[in-house]
Amino acid sequence: MDRQLSKFAFCKPKSYRSDVIATAQASGYVLQFWNALLVGDGLTLISIMDDEEFSFLVDSVYDTGNIEEWKSFRFNYRGLRLWSLSYEQELTTPLHITACRGFADCLRLLLQRGADVELAPGGSTALHEACESCQPECTKLLLSHGANANAVSEDGLMPLHVCTLPESLECARQLLQYGAAITARSVDEEDTPLHVAARHGLPEHADLYLRYGAAVDRRNEEELTPLGAACAHPHEAHELTRYHRVCQLLLAAGARVGPLDRDKRTPLHMACKQANADVVELLLANGAGVNDMDYGGEAPMHNILKVACYKTAHQPERVVQSLLNYGSIRVWPGALPVVLKHCCGSPRTVEVLLNAYSRLKVTDAWVEAVPLEVLKDHRDFYESLFSLARTPRSLQHLARCRVRVYLEGRLLRVVPKLPLPTFIQNYLLLHFTGFVH
Repeated sequence: MDRQLSKFAFCKPKSYRSDVIATAQASGYVLQFWNALLVGDGLTLISIMDDEEFSFLVDSVYDTGNIEEWKSFRFNYRGLRLWSLSYEQELTTPLHITACRGFADCLRLLLQRGADVELAPGGSTALHEACESCQPECTKLLLSHGANANAVSEDGLMPLHVCTLPESLECARQLLQYGAAITARSVDEEDTPLHVAARHGLPEHADLYLRYGAAVDRRNEEELTPLGAACAHPHEAHELTRYHRVCQLLLAAGARVGPLDRDKRTPLHMACKQANADVVELLLANGAGVNDMDYGGEAPMHNILKVACYKTAHQPERVVQSLLNYGSIRVWPGALPVVLKHCCGSPRTVEVLLNAYSRLKVTDAWVEAVPLEVLKDHRDFYESLFSLARTPRSLQHLARCRVRVYLEGRLLRVVPKLPLPTFIQNYLLLHFTGFVH
């Protein structure tokens, strides 16, 4: 980069003398200034900015879109600009560079020398950059020097909308203290900050926004409430607890479990698709309709069975167990071989589902539905399943099914109160044993 920059010539703006430009070029001030910004070298910045002839560099605008195709420096009315032949330009300023890198001392120097906090040559302000990069000290500095906490970027986002990481909590707190609007919506998606916190699984942010009066059931452009946004966004296995905590906070604040999106999907449909067992249990405990159908005629059970083999680390069997214990419809027996084909990689899911039936008609189609490599990895379980082609289900299992039918709708209220050993209570609630009998 340095070798490229050193070759560039630049022409003068109307407000600067040609000898000033020539001096800046000859002495390499532009290059020195750029390098000092990148490494946070405050002393070099001071030495250049305090030279009155080169003070204009404080509001330089750099085009870094394609470093190999930069052809020349030139000044426009805002300061220095590096032009690129590439179609996509990535424009930045000294404030943007120091703010996103967390160089608070350098940022302070620029602000003290009159840098414009509202410059947004690339579509977003330095405040957006500081918040997106989780730099709370830089965020506070910019706000204290007049940065607009509600500035809208080219993408239609305000600074609160780019606080998408757990580490950005203090940035969000600073924004709210300086007047950021908690009800502000993004231009395209119409997301509130609470939608953003919910979608990214940020419980501390959600709690902060709720304490500032965020509307818990506000809908965005897709008709999703924050609860729906939390349930719909893909959950990595290590993020499940975070999303569960977000949903707890939203429900405690009065969020409704029943709102539907454009496709009539409820938060429960979405949580099942993400295989978040704790969220599914939470929604069901708060009255979510276990058999609500979307526009495609699918219930929450269909959603979890579609993804079970792809999300084994999420423990999809727990989702199926919760749905069945809350009275979910079961799969039509004739379709079980197809379900087995899709879910065989998660034998526990298959176990829980099949234990909801008192009788099974195991045929050759069931055997053919399980690939040899899966059978090899889970031989004991599938041998116990395929043996049911020759033997009826055990009396113990039949008794379980009878009790579950008798307690339908009351299962989770009654079973824990029965004077039974814990292992029998677990058996009634379809806990996993690793085989069917």
